[in-house]
Amino acid sequence: MAVALDSMSDRPTDPRLTRMDDALTTLLHDVRPRGALFDRSLLRPPWSLRFEEGTPLALLTMLSGRAWVTSVGPADGPGGAEPVPLDPGDVVIVVGSDPYVVADDPATAPLAVVHEGNRCTTPDGALLLDDLPMCGGDPDALDGLPMCAGDTDPPDPAGASAARPHGVLLKGTYQVAGSVSARVLDALPRIARIPAVPEGRPALEMISREIRRDAPGQQVVLDRLLDLLLVSGLREWFELPEARAPSWYRGHADPVVGRALKLMHGEPARPWTVASLATAAGASRARFAQRFTELMGQPPMTYLTEWRICQAADLLAHTDDTVEAVSRQVGYANAYALSVAFKRTMGIRPTEHRRTVHR
Repeated sequence: MAVALDSMSDRPTDPRLTRMDDALTTLLHDVRPRGALFDRSLLRPPWSLRFEEGTPLALLTMLSGRAWVTSVGPADGPGGAEPVPLDPGDVVIVVGSDPYVVADDPATAPLAVVHEGNRCTTPDGALLLDDLPMCGGDPDALDGLPMCAGDTDPPDPAGASAARPHGVLLKGTYQVAGSVSARVLDALPRIARIPAVPEGRPALEMISREIRRDAPGQQVVLDRLLDLLLVSGLREWFELPEARAPSWYRGHADPVVGRALKLMHGEPARPWTVASLATAAGASRARFAQRFTELMGQPPMTYLTEWRICQAADLLAHTDDTVEAVSRQVGYANAYALSVAFKRTMGIRPTEHRRTVHR
């Protein structure tokens, strides 16, 4: 217990800084699944699925077996992008609505196309009403088997030879909207692979169990579990050397800039100045401004303006608050002041933005 108390002693005493207002926490408030769609599929090689659902974000993992994920959008060329391996327990985040393929081997041509609403067709467009030969049967045949356990493969549910091991694919999709959420998506590559970590196994096991249940509140539970999987995946991804974490994430780790970011994210309506932020962050005005600009790539007040406008855009899109009310929530004296800043940043006035998103 003494160790825990000692570790708390280095934290800032300003009560405004004790709230979890780091950039990732704040940005993820609007990146939440609503009616998350999960699929768990037992697949017999050779198998290959082309996904054309158009959802902005998908999470994939193999509970057993290995797969490859390939982006095949218009920008990827005729052969698609470089295939990304997906080992048991890995999590892949697919960003954007362009098609992608998940297969047992990059050379396996798609045998089915999954459209919006889980409607499946053959590659030539014929509606699929029955299982394909690659579908290995009831995924519940996996009950009691270890999950994310390396090369452990489930037995053939039909009792056939296990010479060709099955794969178990778990997929969850997100409906994401909002200017704030876009900052998270913009910080990710088209396909982000997070290697398996022991901390991720409980969430995957809970999701797999919950999908098999038919109990009240199941959708809420799945939404929260997908939330957990995404947040933990993002944290792991941004810590990887190859991830090139965005400035708003890197800045949180800096003792000076991180304090200022928490305050800006947590209390955007306060009349912040460079001087007041520097004082709250425990640095001189000159040192704070220089450090912030070096780390974030823009001056403090420029960042604050962009953050306020992002929040205003989401409030206009998702609430019925008047422009006057929104202006006060994000740090502007009145609707006119917000309108000027909004048009300078977004290119349109707040009322035009609201009409556009409500079409």
